[in-house]
Amino acid sequence: MYKEEKYKVLKRYFGYESFREGQETLIDALLEKKDVFGIMPTGAGKSLCYQVPALMFSGITLVISPLISLMKDQVAALNQAGVYAAFLNSSLTQGQYFKALDFAKAGKYKIIYVAPERLLTESFLSFALHAEISFVSVDEVHCVSQWGQDFRPSYLRIIEFIQRLPKRPVVGAFTATATQAVRDDVMRILQLHNPKIVTTGFDRKNLSFSVKTPKDKKQEILSLLTEYQKESGIIYCITRKLVEEIYEYLKEYGLSVSKYHAGMSDQERAKHQDDFIYDRTQIMVATNAFGMGIDKPDVRFVIHYNMPKNMESYYQEAGRAGRDGENSDCILLYSAQDVHTNQFFIDNNRENEELSEVELEEVMAKDRERLKKMTYYCYTSDCLRAYMLRYFGEQAGDYCGNCSNCLKNYEEVDVSKYARIILGCIEESRERYGMTVIIDALRGSRNEKIERYRMNENSYYGTIREVSQKRLREIMRFMLTKGFLAQTDDGYAVLKLTENSYHLTVKGEQLLMKLPKETTAVMLESAKKNLVKAQTNNTRRIMVDNPQLYEKLRELRNETARAMHVPAYVVFTDRTLLEMSGYMPVTREEMLAITGVAQAKYEKYGEQFMAVIRRYKEEHGEIVSAPKAKAKIRF
Repeated sequence: MYKEEKYKVLKRYFGYESFREGQETLIDALLEKKDVFGIMPTGAGKSLCYQVPALMFSGITLVISPLISLMKDQVAALNQAGVYAAFLNSSLTQGQYFKALDFAKAGKYKIIYVAPERLLTESFLSFALHAEISFVSVDEVHCVSQWGQDFRPSYLRIIEFIQRLPKRPVVGAFTATATQAVRDDVMRILQLHNPKIVTTGFDRKNLSFSVKTPKDKKQEILSLLTEYQKESGIIYCITRKLVEEIYEYLKEYGLSVSKYHAGMSDQERAKHQDDFIYDRTQIMVATNAFGMGIDKPDVRFVIHYNMPKNMESYYQEAGRAGRDGENSDCILLYSAQDVHTNQFFIDNNRENEELSEVELEEVMAKDRERLKKMTYYCYTSDCLRAYMLRYFGEQAGDYCGNCSNCLKNYEEVDVSKYARIILGCIEESRERYGMTVIIDALRGSRNEKIERYRMNENSYYGTIREVSQKRLREIMRFMLTKGFLAQTDDGYAVLKLTENSYHLTVKGEQLLMKLPKETTAVMLESAKKNLVKAQTNNTRRIMVDNPQLYEKLRELRNETARAMHVPAYVVFTDRTLLEMSGYMPVTREEMLAITGVAQAKYEKYGEQFMAVIRRYKEEHGEIVSAPKAKAKIRF
């Protein structure tokens, strides 16, 4: 029975005919009153996994989330779809909060979004203990784990709240990122009952990944932005000061830009965020405080001005590009200073004051290890996508064809000889020095530090003068990523030998490394590719059969959204408009067949959009009454 009903709910409220990968499996388990754990990348449709069952359960669904922006966006979208929903968080005044609670007690809402800090308050408990709560969905569930990148002590109270309810509801846990340690923590702390676990994979094939190490990051940003005319994008900076600096810099060049960081007032942050979401500005410059829960689907690029502190954060932030499935770019601008800045933040962590000294040190040790893995991502010459997927425990090939490393021209070089010399120099110096000292010694430097440390007496001193500093550093970084070298975590990163080191020095194993070819021909070919890319990116990334109609529909969509005070994608997404412009529906049945046109949206907007389509067909000599097969839309 429910298997037929779920498709009716999907079409009626959300306008879709079928489910995406993983969604139906999770929904079926929930409808059978089983706990679930969904690990699905950003843009994979996690929200439908709890919204569809919520509309089919007899009681109320609570969605626990730390993200005010997500709550607002999803409640607005649900209300547009004809679903009564509400949120309870710190953005409400006391009067608004208690009014929403009164409506909740009266049974007005099917879905209520609530911040974890509210769960055990007297006012919320007085509602929850007397309500029929069928389902509790925990979003961003990695926050429950001390080994997660965004641990929040308030998440530890969720299980206490569930245990205090008169009847245990079915529990769902959802996140975009979770290593095995985090998964184990989630199931243990939330006490999930034999959950149905679905991992749809971390590979976002529509995203292109690249790492750059420019000498002038500001100039690089300007160069990149010329490729994204009129397209939305986010630039992440590591500090508030940098956000302000880049924001002012881009404004000087007349670019359409907003900013977001924790040092701004609530009103100022809200204005800049709305300007970006409602397409009043093109570019958002922000710290990592921005973006969680933002459903804007048409972000075409995410640029990290600095390296984030871990792969989880990078994957989540970069994943805000291309949520609609279109090709989008994720670019990381790396410099060595990024490592030191992140290390400073880790050493001065004050976010988890509820932890004991021992627990805090364990968290910091994990943070340092994650920082290393993030740094290795910036060093590696292997496929960036494969590196990322393997970090999250997935198997991956060696070539994706859609990252900067795969698209560069590399040659495989045997660096075994240099690796053995490096290891010998480190061992003879009793593993007391960092990378710079070892490189200077191997290249025969006569600087004051080398003589003070007596490294000029090391038997390996000056043995590879012919190798540049840059190349030696690349080789040593490669050895770090492959486990042939290790680095200490304290203030001065000292190089240490590992068990694997002896596979090279004693067993004589070969070490092959991919290194970029530095030839004029290669650089010329790269320049040609960049020119082609720039020309391509300055046109629309989506081709549609009737571009004039598509633009007219976009104008109507944007005007309607402004009048309704909602983001444009809440009315209709670009993909829905593309299908409209290809299919050109002019009857109720034809319009409801369009992906993303649900019953409530048809009743609100259907006639307006069909009127535009009718006028277009009449102006172009089309026969209005004859249904037309869906046109092929090229992505």
